Amino acid sequence: MKWKGSIALLMSCGLSALAIAHEPAAPAATPVPAAKAGPPFVAYDQSLLAFTHADVIDGTGAPIRRDQTLLIEDGKIRALGASAKVAVPKGATVIDAKGKTLLPGLVMMHEHMFYPTGQGNYSEMVHSFPSLYLAGGVTTLRTAAAMQPYADLNMRKKIADGAIIGPDMEVTSPLLNGPGLPVLAVKVLDGADDAERAVNYWADEGVDSYKAYMQIRRDELQRMIEVAHRRSRKVTAHLCSVTFAEASAMGIDNLEHGFSFASDFVADKQPDVCPASITRSLADLDVDAPQMQRLIELLVERKVALTSTLPVIETLAAQRPKVSEAALSLLLPEVREQYEAGWTAMQSKPGGQDWARLLPKLGQWERRFVAAGGLLMAGTDPTGYGGVIPGYASKRQLELMVEAGFTFEQAVRVASLNGARYLGRDKSVGSLEAGKRADVVVIDGDPTRDARAIERMPLVFKAGKGYRTEAIFEAMKGKVGLH
Repeated sequence: MKWKGSIALLMSCGLSALAIAHEPAAPAATPVPAAKAGPPFVAYDQSLLAFTHADVIDGTGAPIRRDQTLLIEDGKIRALGASAKVAVPKGATVIDAKGKTLLPGLVMMHEHMFYPTGQGNYSEMVHSFPSLYLAGGVTTLRTAAAMQPYADLNMRKKIADGAIIGPDMEVTSPLLNGPGLPVLAVKVLDGADDAERAVNYWADEGVDSYKAYMQIRRDELQRMIEVAHRRSRKVTAHLCSVTFAEASAMGIDNLEHGFSFASDFVADKQPDVCPASITRSLADLDVDAPQMQRLIELLVERKVALTSTLPVIETLAAQRPKVSEAALSLLLPEVREQYEAGWTAMQSKPGGQDWARLLPKLGQWERRFVAAGGLLMAGTDPTGYGGVIPGYASKRQLELMVEAGFTFEQAVRVASLNGARYLGRDKSVGSLEAGKRADVVVIDGDPTRDARAIERMPLVFKAGKGYRTEAIFEAMKGKVGLH
């Protein structure tokens, strides 16, 4: 198996991912012992649970709260408050969480159920990905494009029915693109009428949202947005041929990869043409450039959400670390070789230096977007040459946001409550609040003092059921890239 096809897609189209998770700063702590035996991966399945003496980051962006008690009853959060004030009901299973931090289940907005398996092919990971996403703290996700949409739609139902474990899924349509992408599984639109047919077809099949891609033309994107909105669905895009300003004027709901692929600053940009110099134009742009500030203000004014995908960008930049050995152990040997070769090649590619200059700016621009009132969300994008690996990439996204200057609490909000609000699910998920579903991530240590503590995540609860993450990782070793 060769990585050449996938890397061509990565460089020409920007589909890339690399969850480059550093090794933990301290040895992993022993997971909280299970209260009773249960099905595979399940540590807790009691109707009444109490975490006592925990530190809590609730997902709203508020500072961490110390010595808290969180009560779970019948899959929902019953109470959350200071341990001295919250009484633990008789009969509750008590988890002593002293020295641990609780986070809300993550709501990640640029995920896929496919993975690069060489020569421009992307295979559906129907077995490994659902549970691996969950093991990485993700309890709700948007697929942000499908290669095998019926597999995603059926997987969504199986998870909802409890037949398999995994995050709740919002299924996005297949990529809708213009001509020029070397991936045979992607729809090539033939004008605006064809875009309308595709939107209506996938709405009838049950997708939740749509994804436009790099070579789409303006008339196709405009029609796509109009029809999707008539069908009460939202549109996101990874753009190139259409600028961010143009798409925002059309009423697009969301743009992917932060500002990484904004072609607005290419001096000789031609209408409906994807320029080759986007990365250089952004790398050369001063971080304080007034034209970038104007674009930020325009997107905020037009209520366009952005999805930060910093792990994806990190894979393109030279002199960035490899993904951790723990993550690599999940890969089929052939795709591990593909990743290793891809990473090595990136260190010497001319564009690697441009991406290395650009990466720090992207985080600063995302912070300014948030400061201006914009809705920033988070995702990972497991594509490219095989470095973004569910279970680890979500943690790396939070680490990179902290590296960019966000507080850990702010990063958690971006990766939880903000995504829930965009999806219209914030009344039930996205933060730790009484009455919401009990989606809880357990961290050994304090990630506000060292963000790498997030890598020590022994338990993830979805709707009050707790899963042993190490058991999931152990079961999925060597499976990613296979099925």
